[in-house]
Amino acid sequence: MTFGTISLIITSILWGVVHSVLASHTVKGWMRRAVGISMFDRLYRFAYNVFALSSLYPIAAMLYTFADRPLYKIPSPWVYIAITVQALAAMILISSIVQTGVADFLGLGQWYNLGESKPATLMTHGWYAIVRHPLYLGILMFAWLIPEMTVNRLAVLATFTIYIVLGAWFEERKLLKDFDPAYAEYKAHVPMFFPRIW
Repeated sequence: MTFGTISLIITSILWGVVHSVLASHTVKGWMRRAVGISMFDRLYRFAYNVFALSSLYPIAAMLYTFADRPLYKIPSPWVYIAITVQALAAMILISSIVQTGVADFLGLGQWYNLGESKPATLMTHGWYAIVRHPLYLGILMFAWLIPEMTVNRLAVLATFTIYIVLGAWFEERKLLKDFDPAYAEYKAHVPMFFPRIW
């Protein structure tokens, strides 16, 4: 394993740790007390999204600058199947965001509503009736069907896949605290990532 690949794995892990810590109830509670409830409700989601996206830049820069080695390229006609499934994944991702509300997902809804916090609701319809984490499913399907895989891409994808699975587990612990017993019942009937075909 090269220095570049190891650096990518470490940077991806650090990104995941910081991302998770900032999303925790503990840090949110501390920030809410520090800046005030109204300001927190108005700014947090948007600031969190901006930070999460901008902090991915070093990883993207390393992917394009570090020495890399190709692993495989999906041949024709299989590449067309992969691209078709990627399109389905993009549809799942976009429609799940639309379902939860684009403005609220981006943090703009909270900004325009001047920090008026809406009561939290448990989403259980649409894609959420098929899997508990359709956003994560869409991301993973799209990412793993990249037609050309390299060593560094594989390292980043594997690291982020582990992060997403662990993140979903921790997220569900928070949801159980927020929505128990409704979430426990939902969890018992709807699979985490893979839709039931029966």
